[in-house]
Amino acid sequence: MSFNEAFRVWLRVACLSFGGPAGQIAVMHRILVDEKRWIGEQRFLHALNYCMLLPGPEAQQLATYIGWLMHRTKGGIVAGVLFVIPGAVAIMALSWIYVLYGRVGIVSALFFGLKAAVLAVVLQAVVRIGSRALKSAPARILAAVAFVLIFFAGAPFPLIVLGAGLIGWWSARQGSTAFRGGGHGA
Repeated sequence: MSFNEAFRVWLRVACLSFGGPAGQIAVMHRILVDEKRWIGEQRFLHALNYCMLLPGPEAQQLATYIGWLMHRTKGGIVAGVLFVIPGAVAIMALSWIYVLYGRVGIVSALFFGLKAAVLAVVLQAVVRIGSRALKSAPARILAAVAFVLIFFAGAPFPLIVLGAGLIGWWSARQGSTAFRGGGHGA
């Protein structure tokens, strides 16, 4: 793909990316993996796993990484910058509207409606990416246990990641393929 085509696609990804990281990642997946086929499913999920472990916003890191894969430093910079500009503009506009008119009933209703729409986008994204990433029953069970530990028990995220890593390592040592995923390949 040409750099100009990639620029237009990253701008499209950025303009459609609402709903926090889950929604943003789902939009990237749909456009880059399903529609454009610029990156494979397994490579996308492998990169996403690494970005989730890094400190900071994983969706932007993923966009930057994929941009870098396609066009090296220039591609990474363009993908990373374009990824945040529409969101920054939108949040500034919404903040300005809220400060000026936040106590007006119609504006409160608008923000309530936005919350519902964003929740729907996030739930759809979680189901879509989860169904592609969690291919075995043990992987789905581990994800459910991790959710319960984070959401209900307040377990620290690094502890969850360490525990999941140890379970995956132990499972592989026992010869199980339950947690085997794809990698970057050759």
